[in-house]
Amino acid sequence: MSGPSRGSHRKNVPRTATGGTTGRRVKLLRALGFALILFAAPIVAPAQQTQTRVPRIGWLVSGSPDSHRISLAAFRDGLQKLGYAEGQNIQIEYRWAQGHLDRLPKLATELVQLKVDVILAGGTPGATAAKDATRVIPIVMAGVGEPVETGLVASLARPGGNLTGFAVTEPESAAKRLAILKEVAPRVSRTAVVWNPTSAYARREWKIAQESAPVLRITLISHEVRNLPELESALLAVSRAHPDSLLLLNDPFVFTYRTNITEFARQAKLPAVYSFREFVTAGGLMSYGPSIAETYRRAANYVDKILKGSKPADLPVELPTKFELVINMKTAMVLGLTIPPSLLARTDEVIE
Repeated sequence: MSGPSRGSHRKNVPRTATGGTTGRRVKLLRALGFALILFAAPIVAPAQQTQTRVPRIGWLVSGSPDSHRISLAAFRDGLQKLGYAEGQNIQIEYRWAQGHLDRLPKLATELVQLKVDVILAGGTPGATAAKDATRVIPIVMAGVGEPVETGLVASLARPGGNLTGFAVTEPESAAKRLAILKEVAPRVSRTAVVWNPTSAYARREWKIAQESAPVLRITLISHEVRNLPELESALLAVSRAHPDSLLLLNDPFVFTYRTNITEFARQAKLPAVYSFREFVTAGGLMSYGPSIAETYRRAANYVDKILKGSKPADLPVELPTKFELVINMKTAMVLGLTIPPSLLARTDEVIE
């Protein structure tokens, strides 16, 4: 009876001892693993979030991808030179008003609801819509006229609030454009002026044009446009009035529909002068004024500074630094015009 009892005891003791040791080891390893997870989680998670966080820029303009392709290319070029690559370390949320300025407030609200990091607002209507939509999200404006007069900023040096950027304020260039028109076509005496009276900048240009026209012996014929139907009616009225030349005043609306206007001028055989080179690349005769694309390129610098912590209120609004005279020689030939050598010598770019 003692044999079986001892054998049974020897079989049970090792099994019980081994099982207890293994269980304790398993519990210890599990406890250590859980502790490591708890310890590592607060460190790893934020690091991953920092690496995947991509800043978002809201793009708000009155035109379309076609009308603003040069401005957008300039802005992207500015970002690229600062080390940004769209879709990689920067994201752009595009909102296009397609020439309908009344859509801008809704589009601005959409960008605010997306909680973008900064808004790039093109033109006075775009900047106004963005400012009305938010007092928190930083706004960088480009291609804006009269930012102080329109109440966008308190002053150029100290804009205040959440908006700053780059202006194309130079209404005196309207007089210069009329003088260039007279130089190219000395016989012009009746100039149709297409402009948007709701634009503070265009109103100043209109006043300056009126002051300079008598000196040049030019009579100005005003054609006001606020929307596409009015633009179409105005161009029809110009055709019926038979002026001998055309002047465009600066405004985001007429800028958006520049292709319509330049094509009309070519078909009507009207010598015309515009504010920006984009009109000339669209087939217009000539332009004189600040480079609107340059304001978008420079806007990328302010976007970069804001993303790195700068406040819009501390960044002064900057005025144009580059003015350019651009002439389309092909259009000049269509109109039967010979560009004076003295003017060609002053031209910044000749489009053949």
